[in-house]
Amino acid sequence: MLFSLIIPVYNRPDEIDELLASLCRQTYTEQFEVVIIEDGSSVTCTDVITAYEGKLFISYYFKANSGPGDSRNYGMKRAKGSYFIILDSDCIIPDNYLINVSKRLEKHYADCFGGPDAALDSFTDIQKAINFAMTSFVTTGGIRGASEKVEKFQPRSFNMGLSKEAFEASGGFGDIHPGEDPDLSLRLWKMGYKTLLYPDCYVYHKRRIDWQKFYKQVNKFGKARPILDLWHPEHKKITYVFPALFIAGFVFSLIALLINIQLPLYLYILYLFFIVVLSTVQNKSLTIGLYSLVAVCIQFYGYGTGYIESFIKVHLMGINPQRAFPELFFKK
Repeated sequence: MLFSLIIPVYNRPDEIDELLASLCRQTYTEQFEVVIIEDGSSVTCTDVITAYEGKLFISYYFKANSGPGDSRNYGMKRAKGSYFIILDSDCIIPDNYLINVSKRLEKHYADCFGGPDAALDSFTDIQKAINFAMTSFVTTGGIRGASEKVEKFQPRSFNMGLSKEAFEASGGFGDIHPGEDPDLSLRLWKMGYKTLLYPDCYVYHKRRIDWQKFYKQVNKFGKARPILDLWHPEHKKITYVFPALFIAGFVFSLIALLINIQLPLYLYILYLFFIVVLSTVQNKSLTIGLYSLVAVCIQFYGYGTGYIESFIKVHLMGINPQRAFPELFFKK
């Protein structure tokens, strides 16, 4: 067996149902394993798993809560395949996904690959707006993508492939969350392994979160980045600072307005107007365009303030990351 799909889940049986239904529609004809790891869930997927017996080859495990990274490691240690595909439970998989992955591995093999995400028409307007903020070339999603090369991509764990060899050599994911996926990529690079972007191997990422949860998520992303820069200083990039600079520039534009210098603020207004127009055109909805403005503002503010706080505590004050931000580290 080639593929084992590794899927940690925490109190999300409805998500697993949608994901498994999409896996039943795969055009890939070879057998593949679906490894589901309940990460200490109080609302389990047992009934859902039972409904798919005979339709998919499922390995189902239950363990104490220790976070998504450790749960993925748990699943990979027990998986039967030689190549692991790591997915989030809130993903829906296109019918040709495994076919595309198989073809890519044959033509351009990588011990670790990442694929993009997209939104289905059935997603809510807020989900589509958040997807725009997380993937567009004019937001931090674009900044992230532009700062990486296709041949040197840092895969994200909602859609990520990892060979069994690379997993065993690296030990898999660390204890930090979020940030465990770029940390793994950077460690793999140091060990000489190759990572690639497979642009046609996308998934539909549902992201069932509201504005408050979205802010909390991106704020944690911002806090994690200076920690990763501390651990892997040779891979620091100026692009990671852009959201913090965006906030600082906005504060400066407000101060400049007090002395009747209006241009900086006008530039911000022009950028935000462009966000609305671009998202409206892409999504064919003014409502989604306006929601995208909210999403991008939350994204820049949440990530930027998290980055600034973490940089001050970890780099300037020298506080141990686990002590500075215990909420980013799971205890096994």
